[in-house]
Amino acid sequence: MRVCLFDIDGTLINSGQAGQAAMEAALASLFGATRPTEGISTAGRTDRAIIEDLMAFHDLGVDESTFGRVCEAYLQGLPAELALLEGITLPGVGDLLEVLSARDDVVLGLLTGNLLEGARRKLGHFKLDTFFERDGRLFGGFGDDQRNRDDVARGGRERVRRELGWWDATEVWVIGDTPLDVGCARAIDVQVLAVATGLFSSEQIAPSRPDVLLEDLSETERVVSILLE
Repeated sequence: MRVCLFDIDGTLINSGQAGQAAMEAALASLFGATRPTEGISTAGRTDRAIIEDLMAFHDLGVDESTFGRVCEAYLQGLPAELALLEGITLPGVGDLLEVLSARDDVVLGLLTGNLLEGARRKLGHFKLDTFFERDGRLFGGFGDDQRNRDDVARGGRERVRRELGWWDATEVWVIGDTPLDVGCARAIDVQVLAVATGLFSSEQIAPSRPDVLLEDLSETERVVSILLE
């Protein structure tokens, strides 16, 4: 069996920064927080970490109750932002997922900093959600509870163990677009294929030492061969 765990933003899709726009709109609607955001990194990080940092930036209480309110408003506003902004499915993604999902020896999942429901709404907008479902639910690790991507990876590993009754690190690949994706793969001792389709160039990703580094996922046969070899 081969398990392929995909990051979302910058790897599968470019949402046109719909996520950040929806987060900022949520803070504005709930608290009137409209001061321009500065100095908060988003690439490769979890939604929990980003939202908590935004809350702190706007001098809001960083507690579970407030966090929950912001998440609810964010998720309500996300579909409108996705429809408004000019997002795309990244090169080769559709063909690659079609090929991999047709195989009986491959399980597709996600390893993403997105909230689970945010992931569902983003992927649903681009009609990619069904590739990552098991029993009607998205499969993998998500950023609802963890600030650190490595902990998301550990949670994804436990989900694989629990739902598949199996874990073999040599048969698992993480596919992502940031050095943090490479790092979280190393946290669970699995292989990682990095692509330069997000905010980081190949030159910026290379020092993190992914097992494979490609410009994008457009060469379907080559990518399938790498993941299944």
